[in-house]
Amino acid sequence: MSPNIPLPDLPFLAELTALRRDIHAHPELAFDEYRTADIVARELQRYGLEVHRGMARTGVVGVLKAGTSTRMIGLRADMDALPLAEMNEFPHHSKHPGKMHACGHDGHTAMLLGAARHLALNPDFDGTAVFIFQPAEESEGGAAVMIEDGLFEQFPVDAVFGLHNWPGIPVGEMMAMPGPVMAGTCGFEMHVRGHGCHAAMPHQGIDAIVTGAQLVQALQTVVSRTLHPCDAAVVSVTQFHAGEAWNIIPEEVVMRGTIRTFKPEVQEAVERAIERLCSGIASANGAQISVRFDHRYPPTVNSVAEAKFCQQVAAEVFGEDKVLTDILPSMGAEDFAYMLKEKPGCYVWLGNGPGTGGCTLHNPHYDFNDELLTLGVAYWAHLVRRALPKTA
Repeated sequence: MSPNIPLPDLPFLAELTALRRDIHAHPELAFDEYRTADIVARELQRYGLEVHRGMARTGVVGVLKAGTSTRMIGLRADMDALPLAEMNEFPHHSKHPGKMHACGHDGHTAMLLGAARHLALNPDFDGTAVFIFQPAEESEGGAAVMIEDGLFEQFPVDAVFGLHNWPGIPVGEMMAMPGPVMAGTCGFEMHVRGHGCHAAMPHQGIDAIVTGAQLVQALQTVVSRTLHPCDAAVVSVTQFHAGEAWNIIPEEVVMRGTIRTFKPEVQEAVERAIERLCSGIASANGAQISVRFDHRYPPTVNSVAEAKFCQQVAAEVFGEDKVLTDILPSMGAEDFAYMLKEKPGCYVWLGNGPGTGGCTLHNPHYDFNDELLTLGVAYWAHLVRRALPKTA
């Protein structure tokens, strides 16, 4: 089905594309997005928005008011890059070794700037749009820091909305659905302590490596044999550190990994199961095992009313047949979850294309698809007009 509204004519599209590529070429890591923040603040001021800086160190907030309504909504884009060496060779590849925009935050920033510029030129809405440019999405919880710094006290939005590009979804399609869309994440660290000895005399020690290996195997049963089959979870061991010599059985093994869940009760069940396994395997081997859980991002859960609203907005921009409402959520995590714990809202995925040839998120060959710039601006602008409609 065709969209109900035409895509906006953006006379500044070439300029917006150049800005996106400039940000891509100069990636900055969590809480160090000073150059990016300067660009964002400069652009917002140029468009005539009220600009606020300093939340979460490098965060920038732009405020655009029109009409007399007291209703206020928030639109969020993330700005940080990843500690990854880029392997692309196009002209706008990263100029900072070991840093790369491999998740499209350069595009998210550009799309939201484009929406702010378009709405400033065409302020056909009634209320206040708050443009939130957030630092440190990648693992450092910049959203939580902005909230702690008073984001929603200073800008008491009625609802908050987020958008992420998504390789694997065709360009021109969008996922918008209620409930969990991204998992919560929790790290774990285990210390397996045995008794070191000569590798030729294993009977004189307690083998921490064998104990740790048993634990790695046993952890694979936590999801399959502890949880209800309809409850989703992931338990992955990602690090196993032990020993320095070929002829010594080491005293200690350190293991680390991640847990992903959508429900607090499932997270609790997974942790208790891991603790039981650690206790039992340690006892069986005469070893000691300690485990520490590091709770990070909560699940990203869209509120029902706002998700349905975003489905309507997306249908009017892209067409009803281009709105995905029943696909599987992702086991990846997103710190927009903190904002959704404070305010009703919705987090959507905008198709970035096939995601083939290495162009998946967090891949050294990834690049944001500039075809999305107009689509993202259209979605954001229409969302503002629908959420803050002008009265007749």
